[in-house]
Amino acid sequence: MTAGSPTSESPWGRTLVLLLLVLVLITGAALAYAQLIEDRSVAPPPTIAEKLVILQAERAELQARSDSLARLQMLSSFRAASLLFDALASRYEPEREQPFDRLPAARREMFGRLEAVNAALRAAIDRPGTPEGAAAVEQAAAGIPADLEWMASFDSTPVILSYTPMFLAPKRGVANDAPGPAGEDPAIEIEILGLRLTRDRTLPVLTIGSWRGEAVVIPERLKFVVPRSVFPTDARHARLVSGSLFLRHGSRIVAFQLLFTSIPEKAGAFVFDQKVRSAAPESNTLVSPEILARAPAGESRTVRRCFDPPPGWRFDKSKRRVVIVERLGWIDDTPDETMNSGSVAFVREDRPSQICVAVVAKAATKAARTATIGRFEATLVRDTTVDRTVQSGLRPLEWNAPASVPVEAGMAEWKLYVRLFDEIDREYEGTAGGGAIASGLPFLNVAIDRDNKLTVEADLAGFR
Repeated sequence: MTAGSPTSESPWGRTLVLLLLVLVLITGAALAYAQLIEDRSVAPPPTIAEKLVILQAERAELQARSDSLARLQMLSSFRAASLLFDALASRYEPEREQPFDRLPAARREMFGRLEAVNAALRAAIDRPGTPEGAAAVEQAAAGIPADLEWMASFDSTPVILSYTPMFLAPKRGVANDAPGPAGEDPAIEIEILGLRLTRDRTLPVLTIGSWRGEAVVIPERLKFVVPRSVFPTDARHARLVSGSLFLRHGSRIVAFQLLFTSIPEKAGAFVFDQKVRSAAPESNTLVSPEILARAPAGESRTVRRCFDPPPGWRFDKSKRRVVIVERLGWIDDTPDETMNSGSVAFVREDRPSQICVAVVAKAATKAARTATIGRFEATLVRDTTVDRTVQSGLRPLEWNAPASVPVEAGMAEWKLYVRLFDEIDREYEGTAGGGAIASGLPFLNVAIDRDNKLTVEADLAGFR
C-alpha cells in the first residue's frame, strides 16, 4: 500500500472521531449535572397557600398579644384584615398551589395590604398606648373596604363587606330588644352584609364555642340571634371573641372568621387628688426704734414719728402698746424725774396702714429741763398660702353608674388617675373651673359640674 492511500488512514481517523465523541458526551453530562445542582439550590417561588398560611399565623399571634386597649381601638382594623383574608382564601382555594408571583398585580397588592396591616399592628402592640401606632394601623387598613367592594363586584366567591355588632356589652349592661322574664339571658343580634352568601337551600351556619345556629336570610344579609352567655366575658379585661361562619359555595364549604370584643364586667377604678389652697395668718412682733424728745427749762417738746409695716405685712392695731423707756427731769443739774410730766402715746396716722407715735417731754416747773424716751410694740400679720392635698381614695367605676366626688372649697389644682380593665392607665389634670374634660376614650366621660362635683362615668353607649 502506498502512504497516502485511504486504507492506511482509516483506523486512526475512526479512533480520533470516537475520542472526540466521548469527550463531548462527558462534557455535556457534566454541564447538565451542574445545572441540575444549581436548580436544586434555588428555592422555588412561594405559593399562594404559603402566603395565606403566613398571613394567618401572623394575625393570630397579634390577636393573642394585643392588650385591652388594642382590642378596643384597633378592632375595626383586625376585622377588616380578617374579612379580606377570608375573601382571598375563598377565592384562591382551588389555586392554592399556584406560584404567588403569577397573580395579577392588583391581587398581589391586596396581599401586600394585609402584610402592611400586620406590620402596623405589630409596631402598635410593641409600643402600646401611642396615638401614632393606632393611627398607623388605621391608615394601613384604610384601603381594605375598597378591596372588598372590588372583589364583591368582579369575583364569583362569597364576600362579607361588614357585620355588627363590634362590641359585646357585659351581660348586665345589655338591653334586650325583646323583653323577657327577669334574669333571662339577653340576646345578641348579629347581622352580616355581603354578596353571594347563600346557595340553593343550604343555610349558612354560625358557630361560637359550642353554640351553633342557622341564619335568617334576607336579601344580601344574614341574621343570627345568639345568647349573650355564649360569648365569654372576663371580669377585668377586654377579650377578643371569634365566631366561624360557614357558607356553601359550589361543592365546598367556605369559612369566615367574625371578631368581636367582649367588654369586661367591671370598668375599673379612679383616684381624685385635689390641691386645696387656703390663706393662713402669720404674725410677728415689731419693736420700734426708740424716740427721744428733749425740752429746755420750763418748756415742752413733742416728737412725732410714723411707721409703715414691712412689705407684705400689716399692723394688727388691736394688739399694740406704747412703752415709756425713760422719763428724765433736772432742776439745775440735779436729776428729778418727777419734774417731767411728758408721755408716749399713739396719735392719728397719715395713712390707715401706718402707726404714728408722739413722744412728749414736758416740764412740771419753769426751772425744769426734761427728756422722754419712748417706743411702741405692735403685732404684724400677713396672710400666707397653705397647700394641702385632699385624696378621694380608690373609688370603683361601674358601667353606666356615674361616680361623683365633691370639689373642695379653694381647690386650685387637681389630678385624676383612672385605671381601666386592670391595664389601661390614664392621668388627667387641671385647675379650678368647671366643664367637660377630654378623656381620649369614647366610653369615658369626665366633667366638673356646676354643683362643684367631679363626675366620672364609664358609658357603654361609647362602644356603639
